[in-house]
Amino acid sequence: MKTQANKNAAALLLVTGLLAGCAATAPEVERNFGSSVRAAVAAQTADPSAAANTTPVTGIDTAAARAARVHYEASFAKPPEPQHAMTTGSGK
Repeated sequence: MKTQANKNAAALLLVTGLLAGCAATAPEVERNFGSSVRAAVAAQTADPSAAANTTPVTGIDTAAARAARVHYEASFAKPPEPQHAMTTGSGK
């Protein structure tokens, strides 16, 4: 009788131990999900209230602004030449 009870207790202990490995750890992981992204965005934000400022930007003259815009638009006219990752010593 004691032998059967001991076997049952050992089997129950073994099954309990095996099922403990199946315990869900998702709540611990989900609690911190996205915190690294939020921290990176906060670190890169210079002025969090800048979106509320509706005052027009001043301080750049018309000629400089036009030249910057023209240069920016011209940068899309001709795509850059492809760069080859592997060269064979041709110098190009």
